[in-house]
Amino acid sequence: MFEDLEKINERPEPFQYYTASDLWTDEHTSKQMLSFHLNEAIDVSSRNAEFINRSVEWIAYEFNIGRDFKIADFGCGPGLYAAPLAKRGANVTGIDFSGRSIECAKEIATREKLNISYVKQNYLEFETEDRFDLVLMIMCDFCALSSTQRKKILSKFHRILKPGGSVLLDVYSLAAFEQREEVATYEVNQLNGFWSPNKYYGFLNTFKYDEEKVVLDKYTIFESDRARQVYNWLQHFAPEDLERKFIAAGFSVKGQYSDVAGTPYDRKSGEFAVIAKRV
Repeated sequence: MFEDLEKINERPEPFQYYTASDLWTDEHTSKQMLSFHLNEAIDVSSRNAEFINRSVEWIAYEFNIGRDFKIADFGCGPGLYAAPLAKRGANVTGIDFSGRSIECAKEIATREKLNISYVKQNYLEFETEDRFDLVLMIMCDFCALSSTQRKKILSKFHRILKPGGSVLLDVYSLAAFEQREEVATYEVNQLNGFWSPNKYYGFLNTFKYDEEKVVLDKYTIFESDRARQVYNWLQHFAPEDLERKFIAAGFSVKGQYSDVAGTPYDRKSGEFAVIAKRV
């Protein structure tokens, strides 16, 4: 028992473990995540419907989206951005490794006769001969990637964009990092049964890495027949740090905002968004 508790409270190195697929592809948790996606009133998995509507309007205006405009939506989920952008004439490719979300997105696209190609795949492994006008990575997915993975994804964005094409993504800010605190909690059926349909014991350890500006929410779940750990890493950025990463990958940053709805930038905002153009 003591050794188990030691393991539960052990602080790993930043991004030492990568378990994103465990969250999004598990039969039970993927169902929970999809239900959060489709709940229009909350900001879990994706943002609320009112924000998404404003965001889509701004994106469509900012990038002059119309017929034959090609978009790659990385981490598309059930198509909350892909579908309305396709309705504006865009040719959209959505990539996500949640089979449950992709199937939901395909059903919507078929029903509404939308020009969307959905790919069930880890977007880190996605390759295509298509070239796009715009790449989207929304809901701070970029923050969940290690430094090596971020370099890989930016290189991929550069490769699949047309000359002069753009990336729009959002990240967590240093202001958000300062608001986080280290905690250790324990609960029966933690998060109201999110982790399993059966009884379980859940431990949450939140670690902050001040030098790297990384936060880890480490979940340890004990069920009657298995134990598992899920690592939710979140890198936080200063605008100038993110800009340097884009420049190193062959981009120039053309604008920064407090969110992907075009709200003017405020350094106190918990998130910020950038538009980067392929050089």
